[in-house]
Amino acid sequence: AVHLTESGGGSGQAGGSLRLSCTASETRARNFCMAWFRQAPGKEREEIASIDADGKTIYADSVKGRFTISKGNNRDIFYLQMNALKSEDTAMYYCAVSHKYCQEGAGQELYNYWGQGTQVTVSS
Repeated sequence: AVHLTESGGGSGQAGGSLRLSCTASETRARNFCMAWFRQAPGKEREEIASIDADGKTIYADSVKGRFTISKGNNRDIFYLQMNALKSEDTAMYYCAVSHKYCQEGAGQELYNYWGQGTQVTVSS
């Protein structure tokens, strides 16, 4: 199995920045979609950003213009640059990969592997 590990979470200031990383235990050519989700207490898990193997990206409206997803060349690491942080960005953040290309609106079922999550807390 492919194991994903998130890093870079922690506390940030409103208006500030954090960068999350997701590292895969193995490189898979089949990892055609890489994504970030988040889940706040009492809320459903939300897909916020994804990137295909060809570099095409999809963003949720809630993070568009503030967050940027990027990937390494070998699809074994990808990132989420989080700028202009807001208190509502506070959540557990998860990375995920899929053997299929990214599909807008497909949701969690698209993804084959998940990380354990990293907490992001944004203070005013």
